[in-house]
Amino acid sequence: MKLRNLNDVELLSLYSVGNEAAISEIIDRYKKRVHDYIRNMVKSEAVADDIFQETFIKIVKSLSENKYVDSGRLLSWMLRIAHNQVIDHFRRTKSEAKVSYDNEGINILNNKNLVDSNVEDKMVEEQKHSLIRRLVDRLSEEQKEVVVMRHYLGLSFKEIAEKTGVSINTALGRMRYALINLRKMIEEEQLMLC
Repeated sequence: MKLRNLNDVELLSLYSVGNEAAISEIIDRYKKRVHDYIRNMVKSEAVADDIFQETFIKIVKSLSENKYVDSGRLLSWMLRIAHNQVIDHFRRTKSEAKVSYDNEGINILNNKNLVDSNVEDKMVEEQKHSLIRRLVDRLSEEQKEVVVMRHYLGLSFKEIAEKTGVSINTALGRMRYALINLRKMIEEEQLMLC
């Protein structure tokens, strides 16, 4: 039997009874699309390769633990895992110091503990935050709710969807339109947030 001719459901069924070749076929079938998706988000081939590996390890692990419920959307499920891995990557790199180290491996530059922010910097930051809050307040209630939950409360889109009683796609759509509307307001008022 040629695995290439089987659909995703049949391959997943074979994998669930121990056919390791079935998971290889699934990976081969979708690896280019998943890798391209990751690369488009991170803009680096090397980083994309690393995240791609992490993504498929998580996919295989999830499939082994029967966490995928077939809904005919295997690729969408894989891309959601890839997206989450990219977000995790950005969170990790954001929290890591991008600095040089001395001979003992001690961070000597950009150490948050050593940076003294002056009064002017604090005032500028406060003004930017105040301006952003005013712009967010001008959004529709649904868009404002998603922005606040995501950026101020740090909730995932899954958590936002659950709390607001909508699908994840609806929550993502509201965020997308909120960002579009915020950009329009910034352009219309010729604001500088940098």
